[in-house]
Amino acid sequence: MRVLGINAIFHDPAAALIVDGRVVAAAEEERFSRRKHGKRPVPFAAWELPELAAAWCLSEAGLKPGEVDAVAYSFDPGLTRDLGELGVADPSDHMRVDYARRAPQFLATALPGLDPDRVRFVPHHVAHAASAGMSVAEDNAVLVLDGRGEVASHLAGVYRGGELTVLRTQELPHSLGLLYEELTRHLGFLHSSDEYKVMALASYGRPRFLDLFRELVRPTGDGGFTVERIDWTALTKPRPADGELTEAHADLASSVQTRLEEVMLDLARWTYDAAGGPATLTMAGGTALNCVANARIAAEGPFERVWVQPAAGDSGTALGAALALTGEPSVFTTAALGRGWSDDELEAELRRAALPYERPASIAAEAAKVLAGNGIVAWYQGRSEYGPRALGHRSLLAHPGDQDTQRRMNDVKGREQFRPIAPMVRAERFAEIFEGVCPSPYMLFVHRVKPEWRDRIPAVTHVDGTARVQTVHAETEPLVAEMLAEFDRRTGLPVVVNTSLNTAGRPMVDTPREAMELFGSAPVDLLAMGPFAVHRRRAFGA
Repeated sequence: MRVLGINAIFHDPAAALIVDGRVVAAAEEERFSRRKHGKRPVPFAAWELPELAAAWCLSEAGLKPGEVDAVAYSFDPGLTRDLGELGVADPSDHMRVDYARRAPQFLATALPGLDPDRVRFVPHHVAHAASAGMSVAEDNAVLVLDGRGEVASHLAGVYRGGELTVLRTQELPHSLGLLYEELTRHLGFLHSSDEYKVMALASYGRPRFLDLFRELVRPTGDGGFTVERIDWTALTKPRPADGELTEAHADLASSVQTRLEEVMLDLARWTYDAAGGPATLTMAGGTALNCVANARIAAEGPFERVWVQPAAGDSGTALGAALALTGEPSVFTTAALGRGWSDDELEAELRRAALPYERPASIAAEAAKVLAGNGIVAWYQGRSEYGPRALGHRSLLAHPGDQDTQRRMNDVKGREQFRPIAPMVRAERFAEIFEGVCPSPYMLFVHRVKPEWRDRIPAVTHVDGTARVQTVHAETEPLVAEMLAEFDRRTGLPVVVNTSLNTAGRPMVDTPREAMELFGSAPVDLLAMGPFAVHRRRAFGA
C-alpha cells in the first residue's frame, strides 16, 4: 500500500510517504521553498500545500501521483464547528475550513494525475497521535498537546495492537499550546515559531507569578484542563520585537513554563491510570517539543519510558496521517528521512562552485582536528532530518570547552545571546557527564550536567545547569560517533556542540549549494560535506 501523507492546514506544511509499511521519505516544505515554517499560520494560507515536498517524496520512491493508493490529509473539516460557539475569536477561520474541504481538488492540481477521490481526511489530533503511538513497537499510552486541531487542543489515548482508543479530549478554547503562543507574542517573539525561545528565557527568571497561573490554568481531574482568559499586560508590559528583555519578562516566562510542566505532568498521570498503566508514554503535538516539560514527565511521571516524536509539531502529522490510514505501525528508527546526495553529486557541486576541496582519509578525523583547534565546522552528511532538530546531518559543530563558544555560535547564527546551544555525546559516555533520559537520540529532553563537568563543558551548560543532549549511537550514526571519538582522543572531552546548520530566520540548509552559501557567508572554518573537506583559509585566504 502506497500512502502519501500531507500536512497543510495550520503551519509547517510537510509530506511523508509510506510504501508497504516502510517510511520511504518525509520532509517539510520549508526545506524546498526556503520559507521558514513553510507559511504563516493564518487561515488564508491554508490552501498552500507542500507541493515541492510531496513531489520529492513521490520521486524518491519512483512513483507518479496517480500510483498512490491514498492521500492522507491531517485535518477533517467535517469535525469543525463555529469557533464563536467555542469562545475562540478567529472570524476568518471559516476560510481555513473551506480550503480544507477543497484540499482534494487542490492536491489534484498540485500533483497532476492524482485522483482527488483518493484523498482521505484524518482528524488532526489522531494524526499527531499516530505519528507517536504507531512509531514504537509496544502498546503505549499517547498524549497529544498543541495549539488546536478541529475543535480540540488535546488528546489522551492508548494504542493496543496498533489501534487507538481515545480516552479524553479537551475542547477549545482551553489550550495549553495557545497559552504558550499568547505568551510568545506578548514577549515580542513570533508565535507558532519562537516558543522555544520562551522556554530558554524561562531559565533566567523566577516563577513569581506562579500562584496566579495556578488559579488560571487548572487540571479538571478527569483528564482535561481549564485555561482562563489572561490579562498579560497587567503582569508585564508587552515587549516590541526589538525591545529589551527585562527581568519581569523572564519571570513571566518562568511562571508559565512551570505551570505548563505541572499541568502536563498531571495529564500524564491521569493518562497512565486511564490507559491501564502501560510502561510507555508516547507524545506529539507542538507542546511536546517543550523538552523541559518532557524531562519532568520522564523523571516524575509513572511511565518507565517516554518517547517523543522527533517531528512532534504539525509537520509530523503528515507522517501520522499516513500511518493512521495504513493502520500498520512502523517503528521509527531515524529522523534522516529527507533529501540526500551521492558522493559524486557532492563532488560535482564543489567543482561547479570552484571551491578548493580535498578528500581526507577520514572526514570525521578532519572535522575533529578543526574542532579541537576551536574551529567551527559545517557538518553536512547523509539525508536531512525530518523535524526541527539538527541531529548530525545538517549541523554546526564547535568546541564545548570554551566559555566563549556560545557567544561565537549565536553571533554566527544571528541569534539572541540568551539562547543555549546543545551537546552531542556518544551514548556509552552519557552517564559519566549527564543525568536524565537515555537514550536521547532526538534531542527532546533536558538533562542535568553533573557538577564536576560544568566547568569542563561550559558552552553547553545552560544557566540552570542543564543541557539538551543528543546521544549518538554508533550503530545508527557511525560517522558522527567516529568524529566524537576522535575529538575525545584529542581533547579528553567526549562532547561536541551541535546546533542547526542555518542562520536566524532561515530553515536548515538542505542542498549542497545552500551549505556552500552558508559556509561562504559565515565565519565557519571547515565545510565537511560528505567525504570532502573545504577549509576556509584555502578557499578564501582568511
